[in-house]
Amino acid sequence: MAKTDPSASTAAQPARTTKPNRFRKEWTHLKKNRELLMLALPGILYKLVIAYIPMVGLILAFKYFRYDEGIFGSKWVGFDNFEFLFKAQDAFRIIRNTLGYNFVYIMLGTAAALLLALLLNEVHGRLIKIYQTAMFLPYFISFVLVGYIANAFLDHNAGYLNTMLGWFGLEPHKWYLETTPWIFILPIVSLWKSIGFSTLVYYAGITGISTEYYEAARLDGATRVQMMWRITLPLLKPLVIILFILGLGNIFRGDFGLHYFVPNNVGPNYPTTDIIDTYIYRALTKLGDINSAAAVGFLQSVVGLVTVLTANFIVRRVDKDSALF
Repeated sequence: MAKTDPSASTAAQPARTTKPNRFRKEWTHLKKNRELLMLALPGILYKLVIAYIPMVGLILAFKYFRYDEGIFGSKWVGFDNFEFLFKAQDAFRIIRNTLGYNFVYIMLGTAAALLLALLLNEVHGRLIKIYQTAMFLPYFISFVLVGYIANAFLDHNAGYLNTMLGWFGLEPHKWYLETTPWIFILPIVSLWKSIGFSTLVYYAGITGISTEYYEAARLDGATRVQMMWRITLPLLKPLVIILFILGLGNIFRGDFGLHYFVPNNVGPNYPTTDIIDTYIYRALTKLGDINSAAAVGFLQSVVGLVTVLTANFIVRRVDKDSALF
């Protein structure tokens, strides 16, 4: 009987590749970057406790909550809680105001922040620090304080605006009892409070642009305006698009502080100041309807997610490099 050569059979078999231990590889990576992970740990815990663990409460949007039965023991009602928003007599008004104001805030804020960032880039020396601080300071002021500042301007008896109107012989206005002026007041207040943060974001993007582009443009005789238009704005386009997409994520979620404290929650101006968030807040405080409030919050999050995904998909089809993901 002929003997088979073991070396031949071994050579005939395909070579077996040893895969690296994935767990060991991940552990080595974590161990190597343990200092960075320790720095990120507070932020991770904050997000976990504030943002992710409370997501269990989303189940309230589909239940008739009772305190004695708890979240999981309460009766399941499906989509009945979502009818509250769309069957309300003011549903069209609050949805229109929410979408309309947010669109104005995004467009106006983007244009103004870009303009200020371009102008800030032309300032040199110590003045730039003063301008940055002056623009960024309102961002840290709470809307409770902003409401008092607005009242100092809009008060019927001693407000600055009515005082200035009196200088020109005009009649004073009862701003809090009117509707039309708030179409302009709210965007101005929103712009004043948030413009500093957006401006610094765009300014940081401008400072990251290589100076070689501008030096080459100067050699070709380009003016400052031409360099802004031909170099700065095109290179800032990806950043502008990313912030625009993120802003669309809150298109169905209004700024509660702005629309509640600045108009002072006065009924006569509801037609132009009331949004989904303020309407739900009043329903929650007066009726105690926690089920409908949870349903509307869940709906706002879903609409925001769909809006971001849709906008990113469109941008990705047009310019893949400018997409968020």
